Formats: sequence, C-alpha cells, structure tokens
Amino acid sequence: MTPTAPLTRAASLPDLEQRVRDGGFGPAPEDLRISVAFTTTQAVRHEGRGGGYRNEVLSLRLGEAVGSCAVEPGTLPPTTVEDCAGAPVARLLAHPATAVRTAALDAYLMHVTPHTADHGAHPWPLPAGSSLHKSRARARGVVDLLRAAPGQRVLVVGVVNSLLEALRARGLDYVPCDLKGGTTEWGETVRTDALAALDGCDAVLASGMTLGNGTFEPLREHAVRNGKQLVMFAQTGSAILPRLLGAGVDAVCAEPYPFFWLDGGPGVIHRYGAGSGRGATRPYGRPAAGGTV
Repeated sequence: MTPTAPLTRAASLPDLEQRVRDGGFGPAPEDLRISVAFTTTQAVRHEGRGGGYRNEVLSLRLGEAVGSCAVEPGTLPPTTVEDCAGAPVARLLAHPATAVRTAALDAYLMHVTPHTADHGAHPWPLPAGSSLHKSRARARGVVDLLRAAPGQRVLVVGVVNSLLEALRARGLDYVPCDLKGGTTEWGETVRTDALAALDGCDAVLASGMTLGNGTFEPLREHAVRNGKQLVMFAQTGSAILPRLLGAGVDAVCAEPYPFFWLDGGPGVIHRYGAGSGRGATRPYGRPAAGGTV
C-alpha cells in the first residue's frame, strides 16, 4: 500500500529538501531504496510543425512511484543508472548531480504524496490520439490555470509550441525563453535569459525543468516579491512543485511518468492550486464556452 502524508507544504525548495531529509513527510529516506533507474530518450517532430526537439529524462522508481528529471541529451554519465539502482534515497538526495537529486526527491514525494484528491490533485483527462493532438490537449489544461487577461504578457520558461499556440488563442502576449535559444514556430526569437525578462511580464509559466537547471528558485522568489502568478507545468518534479503551492507557486500542472508523448492512448494530468478544479470533469481538456480552441 502506498504511504500517505498530510497535505504538507514548504517555504522554498531548500526548505522542502531539508524537510524530506529530516523525515518530515513520513518515511525516513535512508530506509527507502530505489529499485529501478532508467532513462528515456525522445526525438519528436509533430506533423504539420516546422521544427522538432529532443528530450532525455532520468527516472527513478520507488515502490509504485516514479520520479523524473529532464536533462540535456547526452549529458548524463553512462554509469548514472547503475549508481542509482538499489541506492538508498537519502544517498541520492545528496548526490553531486542535480538531476539525480531532483529525480530522487520527486520519487520520494510521489511515494508519500501521490497525485490524489487528498493531496490536492484534480485530474484533467487527455484524449487518445496523435502526439500533436495530445500536446494541444495538455496545453489547454496548463494555460487554463493562468489568470492573465487578454493583452497581458506571460513569460514562458521552457518553450513548447503547443503552449504558445494556446496563449495566442487566449489573446495573451508572451516572451518565449529557453536555454537552447532558437525560434518559435512563428519565427519569434527565443530568449536565453529568463530572469532578465521577468520585470516586463505580468505572469510566469515555467517548466519543471527549471528544478534541474537551477533557475527555479529565482523565479519563485520573484513571484513572491512581486505578487506575480507563477504557474508550473511539470514532467520534471511533478510531485515536488505541488508542495510549494503558496510559497510563490500559484498553480501546477503535474504530469508524472509515463508522459503523454510515450503513448497514443488516453491519459491524465493532475492540476493543483488556483483554478485547478475548474473544468476538471470536461472530457479531454476541452475549453468551456468562451475558452480557447
């Protein structure tokens, strides 16, 4: 049986990490071991889209739970999965690699605070279909969490063209940022310094990948200082970010492994925070009347 913990939240990412190490969420991390460690490598070019991208994700299995952290393709040392398999969670929480620490923290929190209603989750079903069809459905579920009004500007950290498409459909302006740079599907320049663009935006929509590359805490701190909405869409750290609601994080769209791009069948994502229950029973993330299309 999967253990559960009270609806516990933390004041910051370092605070959350310390609470877990201290056993504040229940089971002691030194008493739990990772049974399986694996990586998932993906390349995608959606039909009808001009560009493509690659992903690589480190995942760690703890009981029924899987925790994940995306990495730059090819950057993980080849011995990583062997080092993680069978290791105590406590040791991996102190690992020198940020990706390993993040995946271990995610696995632990998925183990003790799974995506269920008693931990604050609201399910948002995804339809069966092509990768692009599912990507667009997920994008509606994410963008629906934003309170920004037409004409306001959203800083998007971690460019996903389906999310930009959904923002455009809502009449929202945006500033696309990604460490990889490049251009969007509409030829817009992708900035590489998200922090430099914060002051010119009314809200922030950021990927959980910020947990793995060290840029999450500055985004969270900016949201706290300025009372700005921060919405996270998370394959990386899907169980981590809901524990930071109210500490700068306003809402989370959590997507644990297996991700939508791995399977053509129906799926589900889990939404937390402001407006997360809105439309939760609408099939396949369809917008309400007057919403996006």
